[in-house]
Amino acid sequence: MRAFWRLLARDLRLALRQRSDGATVVLFFVLTAALFPFALGSDQAFLTRVAPGILWVTALLAVLLSLERLFLADFEDGSLDQMLLSPLALELAVLAKAAAHWLTTGLLLVIATPLLALLYNLPAAATLSLMAALLLGTPALSLIGAIGAALTLGTRRGGVLVPLLVLPLYVPSLIFGVAASEAALSNISPKDPLLLLGAIFLVMLLVAPLGGAAALRQAAE
Repeated sequence: MRAFWRLLARDLRLALRQRSDGATVVLFFVLTAALFPFALGSDQAFLTRVAPGILWVTALLAVLLSLERLFLADFEDGSLDQMLLSPLALELAVLAKAAAHWLTTGLLLVIATPLLALLYNLPAAATLSLMAALLLGTPALSLIGAIGAALTLGTRRGGVLVPLLVLPLYVPSLIFGVAASEAALSNISPKDPLLLLGAIFLVMLLVAPLGGAAALRQAAE
């Protein structure tokens, strides 16, 4: 576990040195979500009703922006070969990379959500439900993305292939994430959609390291 934390800290340090990557994800999320009111009109009731879907789809696309480079730098500079030879299990290395990706993308999206909730006039209960859903759902997006990034590693046009692979797998998280916020808007408990999001996260917590590690071994051969 000491090696796991060292790898996680290393990736976080690299992300801090390249702050533009995280800033690009957040700016994409904020600016894209802010454009919808201009296109959909000024009807506040309508904007409030469609806000959960818009914010979830925008967050999902923002996460996709940085997936291609999840393992690419390690593949290009030989760090991936060192991971394969190190005593740290490759499954834990994949988990550390996915955790670093979430901390530098998904967590920032959750933090930026209240600002956009004000723009869409979301009530406090719906905003809290949306943040809770993103807090449970975005780690699953990073884990699923880790599998896609590992499968396309070393292939031509990997940036195009990753969204094609992971977008279908993102649909359940998208459905339950939006359902949680819509339930809060309707004064219904969002507990059930949030529990389902948590279940997806736990399943991917087990599946993604195994699938990602297998794909990385294949890419290194």
